[in-house]
Amino acid sequence: MLGLIQAVGISAWLESLQVLMISGLMFRFLLIISLTAGTCFLMWLGEQISDYGIGNGISIIIFAGIVARIPTEIIQTWNLFRVGEVSIISIIALLAVVILVIAGVVAIQQGQRRIPVQYAKRVVGRRLYGGQGTHIPLRVNQAGVIPIIFASAILIFPGTIAQFFQGSAFMQKVSQALSPGTPLYLTLYAILIIVFTFFYTHITFNPQNMADNMKKYGGFDSGRSTGESNCKF
Repeated sequence: MLGLIQAVGISAWLESLQVLMISGLMFRFLLIISLTAGTCFLMWLGEQISDYGIGNGISIIIFAGIVARIPTEIIQTWNLFRVGEVSIISIIALLAVVILVIAGVVAIQQGQRRIPVQYAKRVVGRRLYGGQGTHIPLRVNQAGVIPIIFASAILIFPGTIAQFFQGSAFMQKVSQALSPGTPLYLTLYAILIIVFTFFYTHITFNPQNMADNMKKYGGFDSGRSTGESNCKF
């Protein structure tokens, strides 16, 4: 549904540019179908990548799109350096910031707190099960990149809807106020990322169910009693 709505806005925007030789209802219909079907294909492709154990498929596709722009950015930076618009100090500072940001992202993404769990021994038939120790990995960033994707998709909507009201001054002001890089856009972007991080973590990680499963199989956390108290990680 998100892809369909955005495809309608993109088709109206392209037709308003008047740089294409074709327009009309059939043009919009074909463009909407192509963009929506392409989005569905990428979603299916991401699921296939995830199913075959390579990693998070959607994240890999997004990462590939970002990496594909790196050679062009390097060439543009080099051209600016040759004409003297960018100094060597600026380039070194940029590389240092990039390295620090990548290291910070990897540290937070891979960081986890391991909660030790011990399972009691139990007899099933003539066999003895349990008694081994393990741990529950609680990730620092449980939601991953999903909140960023959700936040950016929500903030795109005002600009997409504004394409349907080209003659409305109010909608154009809203679209300009929520353009990428504006103070309002950055503020709402940060707030939505935080909100969706809590929301997505609450959906994907349920400590009550985890505690109930531990109680069912005789597990306990470092001497704590099973059940309700185990939810307070």
